[in-house]
Amino acid sequence: MTTEDVSALEDELGLARLTQSELGYIRDPYPEFARLREESPVTRQESAFVGGPPSYVVYSHHETTTVLRDAETYSSTIITEGMGQVWGPKIIVGMDEPDHHHHRALVSVAFRQRTLARWEESLVGRVVDELIDGFIERGNADLVSEFTFAFPAKVISGVLGLPEQDYQQFQRWAVGIISIGRDWDRAIQCSNELREYLETVVDARRVNPRNDLISDLVTAVLDGEKLDDDEIYSFLRMLLPAGIETTYRSSGNLLFLLLTHPEQLDAVRVDRPLLPQAIEEGLRYESPVLLTTRVTTTDTVLANVEIPAGSSVTTMLSSANRDPDAFDKPEAFDIFRDPTRHLSFGLGPHLCLGLHLARMETRVALNALLDRLPNLRMDQDEARRLDTHIGGDTLFRSPNHLPVIWDRP
Repeated sequence: MTTEDVSALEDELGLARLTQSELGYIRDPYPEFARLREESPVTRQESAFVGGPPSYVVYSHHETTTVLRDAETYSSTIITEGMGQVWGPKIIVGMDEPDHHHHRALVSVAFRQRTLARWEESLVGRVVDELIDGFIERGNADLVSEFTFAFPAKVISGVLGLPEQDYQQFQRWAVGIISIGRDWDRAIQCSNELREYLETVVDARRVNPRNDLISDLVTAVLDGEKLDDDEIYSFLRMLLPAGIETTYRSSGNLLFLLLTHPEQLDAVRVDRPLLPQAIEEGLRYESPVLLTTRVTTTDTVLANVEIPAGSSVTTMLSSANRDPDAFDKPEAFDIFRDPTRHLSFGLGPHLCLGLHLARMETRVALNALLDRLPNLRMDQDEARRLDTHIGGDTLFRSPNHLPVIWDRP
């Protein structure tokens, strides 16, 4: 996908012409996160509506892990309240126990290690190489518009067993659904269109299962029970945008960080076993998704702050990932640091189901870029012209551009 293709997609969704101010664009939230962690790790915010309940934001690592681990006190049902209209009524990320445990056991069959190994061999490497083929002879590229924006959509299409040539349509639906806060009507339309598209595929897989994730979902059985239609369609409508959006952003973040820390990029280039820890450090340093939200089921106290039952509690994952109480020199990007578990994939019962797929996709993509593009480096002139950096809104962060060059034979 070219830069023009990305712009056309954004234009169609009414996104491209919004200014950074209109999008609530934030270049660097971390200084404010640091101040709040120090002054008030759990902050009460008054409702924007007269008489509405207050909400609470958690900035520290310790309190964030407390919230994410304690699913009894901090319920995930608030996610269904917010996203149920576009994802469906039975979203796994919005379930509490015992429904969540049972549902997760059913859908997790689609993410078994042998399944991931099959996708890596037959799908991910091929998709990555085909995209690189499209620009390798030029000696320059924008890796966002020509690589990171496209490859997760193609991979998820293949994983689901959908025609790869339809991936741009899946991107349109995914971007539309994720943009629910800016355009509710468009999000509902995209959700409905995606459901209609998937119904034909799901019906066909029930009759003739194949080697794909949708077939795994329709044939999965646990204790004699199968997933019902609402569970299947809710999961698929969540997975498509989540699998595209987060991997697109996390792989872009890691590339940006390595390209702007050339000594660490060189270390990975010559010692590929460093790549897994580089991936984890990239996720810690620049979480692609900044936050997740819960709702309290009972009165509770967190960091000496009294929180009434029924209150929304937002954990700022990106702030927790830079808490000096949990990480040494957290404001430094350092792939050599002692590994400490970051929170970008969540924690506790709702730990991201697709984390192994996301890691594998990023590893394959980075290896291919380093193998095929000798002396890959940032195009400094283009980077200055485009003001290349990582930024985003209150939910997502990633670079808008990654102009690179390499040595041609």
